[in-house]
Amino acid sequence: MAIEASSSRGGLQRLVRLRLRLTIWYVATFGLIIFLLGTGLFAVITYQISQQLDDSLKSATIELVRAARIRELEEAGARGRVIDAVDELNIPDRILYLLDLQGNPIKPSNPDNWVRQAARDAGRVGQVTRGYDLPEDKTLRLHAVRFKLASGHELVAVAVADQVELEDKYADLITAFVVIAFAALFLVAAGGFILVRKSTAPIERSIQYMRRFMADAAHELRTPITILRTRAEVALQQPREAANYVDALRGVEAEARRLGSIVDSLLVLARADTGERQIDKERIFLDDIAVDAAGAAEIVARQKGVQLTVDEFEETPIDGDPGLVRQLIMIVLDNAVKFTDAGGQVHVRVSMHGGVPTFVVEDTGVGIRQEEVSRVFQRFFRGDTARSRTDGAGLGLSIAGWIAREHDAEISLTSEAGKGTQVIITFPRVTTPV
Repeated sequence: MAIEASSSRGGLQRLVRLRLRLTIWYVATFGLIIFLLGTGLFAVITYQISQQLDDSLKSATIELVRAARIRELEEAGARGRVIDAVDELNIPDRILYLLDLQGNPIKPSNPDNWVRQAARDAGRVGQVTRGYDLPEDKTLRLHAVRFKLASGHELVAVAVADQVELEDKYADLITAFVVIAFAALFLVAAGGFILVRKSTAPIERSIQYMRRFMADAAHELRTPITILRTRAEVALQQPREAANYVDALRGVEAEARRLGSIVDSLLVLARADTGERQIDKERIFLDDIAVDAAGAAEIVARQKGVQLTVDEFEETPIDGDPGLVRQLIMIVLDNAVKFTDAGGQVHVRVSMHGGVPTFVVEDTGVGIRQEEVSRVFQRFFRGDTARSRTDGAGLGLSIAGWIAREHDAEISLTSEAGKGTQVIITFPRVTTPV
């Protein structure tokens, strides 16, 4: 028992570790997807923002070129002091320069050397767009374009912007994405754990069920094994007469038979759980099987002084496995006879009740207490009355319930302590004519 409990605990611990690993893999996979998606989105948005900055610088140089041409026209036709269009041009967050092709300043008069170099480069190639890193960890973005005035004189228009606005957008984007990503990972971790827990719940139930099943089986098998060992030890303690040895062997044989019955029932249920028991359904007649089973049960009933009668007998076709259906009926009949005292009665009815194949067994036995009725189909369950009257293992009705489920039949039990029990089994209607 200690080994079984330790094994079950080990199984549950492995299940917990499995859940944790599955959750970690789930979060890691989702995290990788978020990372790849975020990297792609960041690259695309970065490019778009950078492109927008460059486009705004190009627009600024276009406005500067327009102002320079207006300035030329006003100077050519002016007769007094005029307002310089270049000086009046103001574009927020943009620094504007007007230079000649050699990088000499026109407006304003003190550009940096890197601005002059950009003007010379634009004078050669037409236009340039580049960044420039300042010593104080600032990055500027510049666009320079060569243009020609109406007089044929060529100049270079330069627009400069502090790239900090782009960096601020990057920072906001990264912050928002990181916050959302962590929130998503948290939700994924919580949701993943719940999903993993739900998906492994059947495994956990199976482990717990197996633990309970093994404990119950060990408990039921321990009693006959102990009796076998005790009888054998007593018989071997000292020489005895032959009759004593015969009595001892008879006791051993009875316990061996009981032990074999328990093992057979356990094998039936084990095969049922694993689906190894093949169900071969065919068209059979419930009335024929019931009468045959009632005849076999009547022999035992007569020995106990119990009267078993078939009160209703009607041709009742069903689709089922003949062997399993007979075993189902024999389990119900055997219980009825077993829990009915001498002088009691067991009534059997087979009919097409409302067109539904129905098998009913009703006895005048000891009955079952109401609080125990709902548990009679549980494995290894035996009520107080059953424990005192029989040496069964409490597996018969579990097997009956399994056979009924395999045949899509419904089995119901009603009972009253001291008055008797009624079991009703209804099978599905046959779908094709007999």
